[in-house]
Amino acid sequence: MDWRKETLDYYDQAPERFTAGTLTADMSDTRSRFAAHLPPNGLILDFGCGSGRDTKAFLEAGFRVEAIDGSAELCTLASAYTGIQVQNMLFSELDAVNRYDGIWACASILHLPRTELKDVLGRLKTALKTGGILYASFKYGSFEGMRTGRYFTDFTEETLKAFWEPATSMKIFDLWITEDVRPGRKEEKWINLLARNG
Repeated sequence: MDWRKETLDYYDQAPERFTAGTLTADMSDTRSRFAAHLPPNGLILDFGCGSGRDTKAFLEAGFRVEAIDGSAELCTLASAYTGIQVQNMLFSELDAVNRYDGIWACASILHLPRTELKDVLGRLKTALKTGGILYASFKYGSFEGMRTGRYFTDFTEETLKAFWEPATSMKIFDLWITEDVRPGRKEEKWINLLARNG
């Protein structure tokens, strides 16, 4: 089983369906919680931008934004939607150094197995400026593996803290649980975090 290929195939084979289900999801409260810690006109990396929903919102709020996604099909749709060129790259290919004021990883790095997640967190830390802010979200639970055609690593408060502290020196300063904001999905829970680099 190639978890990476299967996960990317899920998005590449039906990008319009996925985009339609996420563009209208209201993430404004969470975006504001993240943006409150960034400088005006700061540079954000939308790390796994999907439909481009949040990239567009950050641009409209006056931030500079760069966006990437592993799905070539989603990159095409998100580029058209946001008006910026979304780069097609895997999370493991990030090699920026001391570049971003904030990194937004909304429902994206949850597709990594824990072994790869640790490496990618190191790349995110390197890409952030000192004092830079990382937002990340995961589905709430204890599952890890293939589900609905994609790989997921779920966390609870306890398992996330136990994984995070040995994996990265970025300090979590805000941790909260939310309901899924998509229609008909309120029973699904998400765990959200803000962490600071240095």
